[in-house]
Amino acid sequence: MNCWKTINIKKEFGTNRVYLASFLIGLISFIVMFVPFSIFHHTASINDFGVLPLILAIVMLPTLHSFMHILPLIVMNKRAKLIYKSKNKLVPVFYYYTKAHLSKNASLLVAVAPTILITIPGIIATYLFPSIYVYILIFTAFHIGITFIDFLYIIHITKAPKKSVIENGSNGFDILVKAQK
Repeated sequence: MNCWKTINIKKEFGTNRVYLASFLIGLISFIVMFVPFSIFHHTASINDFGVLPLILAIVMLPTLHSFMHILPLIVMNKRAKLIYKSKNKLVPVFYYYTKAHLSKNASLLVAVAPTILITIPGIIATYLFPSIYVYILIFTAFHIGITFIDFLYIIHITKAPKKSVIENGSNGFDILVKAQK
């Protein structure tokens, strides 16, 4: 196997730039989604009990997000090494390293899983629960900001050759292709 490309978003763009772009995308997504949902739910009264659960949900969102990356690996019965780290002693974050290489399609599924399993249900819940739609919308917009990094990886993976495999390394992802003879 030859390394076709190594992807390390934080090294390529810089940590501060990635976090700033992520924050701005989350803010813009909240503004863009708040207007149509507030027009749709214009007569609904908003319950005021949602601030503390919202803060708790946002604190636990990175843990939930990282677990949603691991969930497709469990469903596909792929062996992965899980590493538990706590950055600020409050929020645990799970990192995973697969024991074997993943195909391009499996890697795309793993990368897009948090969007499918958290963001889309969040948008649907914003529509279905008018009394707490603002809190669900803030949570969903925050998650859209977090998934910005995932979509940067998805862009790189989709440009990879069709028969390539993805290896999760310590410094990012390596896209590997079979050596030509």
